[in-house]
Amino acid sequence: MAFDIEMIRKVYAALPAKVEAARKMTGKPLTLTEKILYAHLSEALPAKPYERGKSYVDFRPDRVAMQDATAQMALLQFMQAGRPSVAVPSTVHCDHLITAKSNAKEDLDRAIKVNQEVYNFLTSVCNKYGLGFWKPGAGIIHQVVLENYAFPGGLMIGTDSHTVNAGGLGMIAIGVGGADACDVMAGLPWELKMPKLIGVKLTGKLNGWASAKDIILKVAGILTVKGGTDKIVEYFGPGAESLSGTGKGTICNMGAEIGATTSTFGYDAAMERYLRATGRADVADLANGVKQHLCADAEVYANPSAYFDELIEINLDELEPYLNGPFTPDRATPISKMKEEAKKNGWPTHVEVGLIGSCTNSSYEDISRSASLAKQAVDKKLKAKSQFTITPGSEQVRFTIERDGFINIFNQMGANVFANACGPCIGMWDRKDADKQEKNTIVHSFNRNFSKRADGNPNTHAFVGSPELVTAIAISGDLCFNPLTDTLINEEGIAVKLDPPTGQELPPKGFAVEDAGFIAPAADGSKVSVLVAPKSDRLQLLDPFPAWEGTDLKGLKLLIKAKGKCTTDHISMAGPWLKYRGHLDNISNNMLIGALNAFNEKTDSVKNQLTGAYESVPKVQRDYKAKHIGSVIVGDENYGEGSSREHAAMEPRFLGVRAVLVKSFARIHETNLKKQGMLGLTFANKEDYNLIAEDDTIDILGLITFAPGVPLTMVLHHANGKSDQIAVNHSYNAQQIEWFKAGGALNIIRAGVSA
Repeated sequence: MAFDIEMIRKVYAALPAKVEAARKMTGKPLTLTEKILYAHLSEALPAKPYERGKSYVDFRPDRVAMQDATAQMALLQFMQAGRPSVAVPSTVHCDHLITAKSNAKEDLDRAIKVNQEVYNFLTSVCNKYGLGFWKPGAGIIHQVVLENYAFPGGLMIGTDSHTVNAGGLGMIAIGVGGADACDVMAGLPWELKMPKLIGVKLTGKLNGWASAKDIILKVAGILTVKGGTDKIVEYFGPGAESLSGTGKGTICNMGAEIGATTSTFGYDAAMERYLRATGRADVADLANGVKQHLCADAEVYANPSAYFDELIEINLDELEPYLNGPFTPDRATPISKMKEEAKKNGWPTHVEVGLIGSCTNSSYEDISRSASLAKQAVDKKLKAKSQFTITPGSEQVRFTIERDGFINIFNQMGANVFANACGPCIGMWDRKDADKQEKNTIVHSFNRNFSKRADGNPNTHAFVGSPELVTAIAISGDLCFNPLTDTLINEEGIAVKLDPPTGQELPPKGFAVEDAGFIAPAADGSKVSVLVAPKSDRLQLLDPFPAWEGTDLKGLKLLIKAKGKCTTDHISMAGPWLKYRGHLDNISNNMLIGALNAFNEKTDSVKNQLTGAYESVPKVQRDYKAKHIGSVIVGDENYGEGSSREHAAMEPRFLGVRAVLVKSFARIHETNLKKQGMLGLTFANKEDYNLIAEDDTIDILGLITFAPGVPLTMVLHHANGKSDQIAVNHSYNAQQIEWFKAGGALNIIRAGVSA
């Protein structure tokens, strides 16, 4: 029986009436997205449709999922909410704290030893408050969720930006910060701006070397890293129905890289096959009973331009493999064009390492297709010219591919199998000699390739491709190798050509696993104690942030004016810093150390206005905090792109930053700032970014009458005695303004409990 089957049964029982009521209220046919969202409203249907891109709406998600790095802060916040147990099914997945270095066993054993305090904390919180716990080695959160929890038509939030992976099984699954998760686990509504809709019509069928990964790589090239902001992408068409369930998951997973709120597909036969193969025939049977409500109405598919805000069409018959990068996941290059692009840009063409797996591409289908190429390499006497690694997405996948001989095939090719964890994809890769910071190239089937993301080396050029293309390129050792046309010289000096990859959508013998890694919570958690050592450097209980003073903010110092791409990796790095995700004071020492200072083109070097010296960003901010001086961070476009990590908002809040002013925000980060009682502001005139000077002292005016839709005023006092007054916009609604006034959303929850 599937997890939470009674909850799923209730969702499906209520779905037909809710969809029909929403169709009647809107007076039109509905997209799948609209059906799911209107069926999960916190309150009754409105009198008229919510306005896409403008209306803030309260929803009731069906479940919450958290990975171990973000779960620490989310659960530390939940502990302050005063609730005896979680209000919706919730799980914690231990996948982020395992460093890939040697091999799966040694790396997992080391992680369990090093992180024992954190794992004990998470286990005890899960036992006390009724959360399911997936232990280290069980797998990556998104693969485990797809195998066990995702269901068509459901609404889920998760404390990781790639929560969207569950869209592969027809969910609306959305990445959020820990404060949002805390709200839902506490039984409160969850707020989201009603998203605009992008329709992607897929025709034709994948063939040869093209894969599901190439669809999203092409879409990323079309929409860029911010083209999906505040939008949901809905895929449909005969091409969509031809994709496997896990292939759909790959596409939805990497939708996070275009800034999309989430992506999804309508329920179809491929999803049903996957549900049954993963032991959830009961869910498939229930879904079949309401399947007409688990896809868009026929009129939508017949005339999509009338129902979507944007429409993209892709013919899969013509799709070729892509490599996206380096340094950004939306720089899309068809493999046929890579040779000229690499030459034009001076990219290193020798590939040092090929890495496959991760939450994006670690399905049985992915591994089987890559294994078919590895077997060709062995049979055709080709030796891989690059290092090659595999990161399985779950213990169920790992156990099954070992049983079916794929790991043995990879071993013959000289590959290294890492633990079932995020590993190199999130910077948890102890790569040999990375500290030398030499210019080099790697290719991987992950989702992100920001500077320093995988190995900490800013000169590592990382390119994103499908597992099969990565495997072929690792065999060749050449970034410019095009397996569709090129040949390789084998050990006997003979020119050989790789045949297109082959594989199975699902294991012919079925999935198998001895220990999936799940631990159910205690039946009665009331007597369970959650202990945090007062002197721990890994965990720290939270103190409430102070409420707003009730005045305009004056005399703020400019902390940094960040130039160019500033992702959550730049604001709060992962890698070695993951160890401090449960200790706000310690992890705040990485705040903005990766951001590029516009005034000196350096990272982690800003001017301390109190001393005139250039120092580390956290050090300067701690100096301001000690003297009770607030500050402002200024940023460029799509500030906060990337991971959902709320530490990127909590660290500035903790250290005394009062406002973040940027040209534009990534959705999750803007929400995280609001939740923590910060001011997230945007330039009314983006050219005003150029007015910000290094020694500015800043006033923010209009807060006493802070109201939705009313711009604030910022006064820039320059060191030369002159000043500039600029208008700054915000997207706060009435409820979010109350969060600001209270010092954070959690303070309101806490006050409600104490009252």
